[in-house]
Amino acid sequence: MKTINTTREMRSAARDLRSQRARLGLVPTMGALHEGHLSLVRAAKAKSDVVAVSIFVNPTQFGPSEDFARYPRNLEKDCELLEREGVEFVFAPTVEEVYPRGAVTWVTVEGLSDRLCGKSRPGHFRGVATVVAKLFNIVEPDVAFFGQKDAAQVAVIKRMVRDLNMAVQIEVCPIVREPDGLALSSRNAYLSPDERKMALVLHASLQRAQKLFNEGERNAAKLAAEAKKAFVWQPAVKLDYLDIVDPDGLEPLETLDQKSLVAVAAFVGNTRLIDNILLEP
Repeated sequence: MKTINTTREMRSAARDLRSQRARLGLVPTMGALHEGHLSLVRAAKAKSDVVAVSIFVNPTQFGPSEDFARYPRNLEKDCELLEREGVEFVFAPTVEEVYPRGAVTWVTVEGLSDRLCGKSRPGHFRGVATVVAKLFNIVEPDVAFFGQKDAAQVAVIKRMVRDLNMAVQIEVCPIVREPDGLALSSRNAYLSPDERKMALVLHASLQRAQKLFNEGERNAAKLAAEAKKAFVWQPAVKLDYLDIVDPDGLEPLETLDQKSLVAVAAFVGNTRLIDNILLEP
């Protein structure tokens, strides 16, 4: 496995792969890798000839009061995990490499960037879209792999790729959960043992929505109201949002007569966690 830190070297490696007509898969990450990330790597290994994983904690998707400084970082451990999985390239650039001095250009996906997490984290999806566009421009992958847990991010990236005619296929992989249902997240490392138990309320709220849907309820407002009741039993957990939207455009739905995304975000102590499920009639 080769670790690359510069744009020039990553482009050179990608160019060599293209000359060999190798199918290149990219897994963009912010490091602090867990089984969820590794499931993306395995999907990439199955659908690509060569796999590159980017590790970059992107400062532009964090708000001024968010956790950029303390976001978990362990490049050495991450590389050990990726080498074990048979990854060929790790692209781990510095902030200065990704954002040259004086950079003023941004990628904004209008509308979608202001929904779900974008509503409570202004500027977050502008940072996401910009850094992913940069990674696609540097690595030029044939296919890129993202997790369903970040459903709003997936919608933003898919729309960006479509609107900008980018030659990359987006693959979305299922959420990986702990045995008790908690969605895997690098931020789970922040949780105390008590907070870890409280965090299960996010999955419990989604299960309530799933149960009501399976029983035939199609009114989005009623379904969301029922799902929110799960938080009554965990008053220490602060609900940010629980919305039911179209998974592609992230517009709110009134009736669940199509594939629907139930997305939830909440603060467990100082840690903000997200989760979601897809409901299909």
